[in-house]
Amino acid sequence: MAKEKTVKELEDLPGIGETTAAKLRSAGIDNLEKVATSSPHELSELAGIGVDAAKKAIQTAREATTVDYETGSQIMEKRLILGKITTSSKDLDSLIGGGIETNAITETYGKFSSGKTQLGFQLCINVQLKKEKGGLEGRVLFIDTEGTFRPERLKDIAKAKGLNAEEALDNVIYVRAETTEKQILTLERADKLIQEKNIKLIIIDSLTALFRAEFIGRGALGERQQKLNMHIHRLQGLADKYNLAVYVTNQVMDNPGILFGDPTTPIGGNVMAHAAATRLYMRKSKEDKRIVRLVDSPSMPEGECVIRITTEGIKG
Repeated sequence: MAKEKTVKELEDLPGIGETTAAKLRSAGIDNLEKVATSSPHELSELAGIGVDAAKKAIQTAREATTVDYETGSQIMEKRLILGKITTSSKDLDSLIGGGIETNAITETYGKFSSGKTQLGFQLCINVQLKKEKGGLEGRVLFIDTEGTFRPERLKDIAKAKGLNAEEALDNVIYVRAETTEKQILTLERADKLIQEKNIKLIIIDSLTALFRAEFIGRGALGERQQKLNMHIHRLQGLADKYNLAVYVTNQVMDNPGILFGDPTTPIGGNVMAHAAATRLYMRKSKEDKRIVRLVDSPSMPEGECVIRITTEGIKG
């Protein structure tokens, strides 16, 4: 009697060879769970196979996948061991529940010069600190889509934190992404880098800039949102898999439909709104002060605080 084949990868599914599996992965269907939740017609179109073959592949994927159930107490235990990176402002840390959390995406949006990138620079250094000082003792992967990276700022912040400036810079793995393809590919190939370099923080500044520039007009909106959604899911997947923190900045636009109050609206619509666990809105105030508003959080109430951006970094 022939031994039953173990199904672990896409190639193990009936009717799915290496070429077909590659097509599915390029379309974002990169694991058995995603095949199991696909419709036969959707899978047929993406993979270039018949509907009946797609049905068999979906049924096999469903039989090969399991759902893990946990109690609220077990989830609570996991949350107690999550890491948090200090922002260097006690008020901001308190506002967001203790710092930038691992296993989650933190998004900051605001107009030009509101302080989004400066907070990212501070986190580049703070993630390297010892855990008792609010760090994670790890390195950072910085994906720069707008040419905003300034190593001299990192050196100033590192010195203010008592770190060796050159060593601190060496702990920042930098990628300049000029296209959405390079931005997406950087994350798709990040697993080995994360493990080898002990990456504990991923920063993308800005997450939406290239998507906004390359997908212009209403006709491209659907494709843009689909690619952005897949990109964000990859980010969350890395955060969960390696227990690392993700900090992304986002561009804004003025919403003419808002007649009263601040019309500033983040780019990305519902895709971004649902992706980020914590959403912060930053705006410029007098001199070196910035107002930070917690817009959305699963565990903290809405609120505001004031931070200062100095030559030594973020301060309360």
